[in-house]
Amino acid sequence: MHKRAIQALVLTGSLLACSAAPESAGNAQTTVPANKPVSTRVPENSPLEPNIVNVPATAGRANLPPTAPPYATVELGRFNSPFAIAVLPGGEGILVTEKAGVLKLRRPDGTVSTVAGVPQVARGGQGGLLDIAAAPGFAADRSIYLSYAESGPDGSALALARATLDLNSIKCIRAPCPTGDARLTNVAVIWRSGVNGPGGQFGGNILFSPDGRYLFLSSGERQRFTPAQDPQQALGKLFRLTLDGKAAPGNPMFAKGGVEAMTWSSGHRNSYGMAFAPDGRLWSEEMGPRGGDELNLILPGKNYGWPIVSNGDNYSGQPIPDHPSRPDLEAPKLWWNPAISPTGMILYSGAKFPELKGSLLITSMSDAGLTRVVLDRDKPRAVAFWDFGARLRDIAQGTAGEIYLIEDGPNARLLQLEPKR
Repeated sequence: MHKRAIQALVLTGSLLACSAAPESAGNAQTTVPANKPVSTRVPENSPLEPNIVNVPATAGRANLPPTAPPYATVELGRFNSPFAIAVLPGGEGILVTEKAGVLKLRRPDGTVSTVAGVPQVARGGQGGLLDIAAAPGFAADRSIYLSYAESGPDGSALALARATLDLNSIKCIRAPCPTGDARLTNVAVIWRSGVNGPGGQFGGNILFSPDGRYLFLSSGERQRFTPAQDPQQALGKLFRLTLDGKAAPGNPMFAKGGVEAMTWSSGHRNSYGMAFAPDGRLWSEEMGPRGGDELNLILPGKNYGWPIVSNGDNYSGQPIPDHPSRPDLEAPKLWWNPAISPTGMILYSGAKFPELKGSLLITSMSDAGLTRVVLDRDKPRAVAFWDFGARLRDIAQGTAGEIYLIEDGPNARLLQLEPKR
């Protein structure tokens, strides 16, 4: 079925997902200059492309009918509008970000405490406290990274901070644990997108390279469309940075300096999930507009086309040319129309669920559930979509191969998957 016919049947999809400061000492942070004025309103539609003849996408659609999950779930706690979860190495617990700017720690004994010292965030819509990740050297230096929407004089922007997680000597015996049971210290902003202004779609997904030397960060295009194609704006890009938030040597345009030196790939809308496959390939999923969610194989220096092409359309119904219309731009390996609104993603590598080993697992919200994608080098294949009965915001793998899911919205459940008995 052609995408226009599909979209005539479904008018929701990504709409459900898209409605919506401490300093480091010295000059450690990277701030991208706001070198272009930003309107106080986001545009309704992507720019028209009258010179492009639409060539419909015919391959790669990954929508599957929902089925019952072959796994049971165990509830581990409840959280208020969470965004991301991160499992601490060494079995110390699970960190949960709540969009309002609250960071929670769920310990192995089931107690939950608030982590003090979180930077002030710009709350509202899709903004707030976003992703969190333990550093590759966490066992030695206790460093964590967190992304968030930060307020500025002209609106909000994406910020990336590094901090030390201090699980101090206060021992929590009874739940709920008191505030101050854990805290962030040495909080330092190491990167800012700049170009403060309106809009959602911050991105903010954090991933470390397999060798632990580099940090990948997604930066959404803030519902402003054209910055994703502007090489001087740090929006609509995936960045490869040092662990200090600087441009990483070896980047495709490192010699050019500025935003280009940091850029690994461009032409993205809003990526909430990245993962490395065992063969070293980098995969990213991103939310499309009205339809057109994508799973991309990320290649250095490539342009992924947004907002010039998409396998979805503007929310107003105004068409966008499909990816085959511009074969010079990288097309997604898989795409979803109607939208599923993909959120978190992992490459499962554990032993607890051997049948899932090597698969991408993608949580989603408008089609609420979990998608399993099998990888055959650069040819992914969606093989299952499991309906868990709730919008899923993120997914994480535990140190012993556990799989954790967290729901979206108020009073959201943190769940652990278990084999059905």
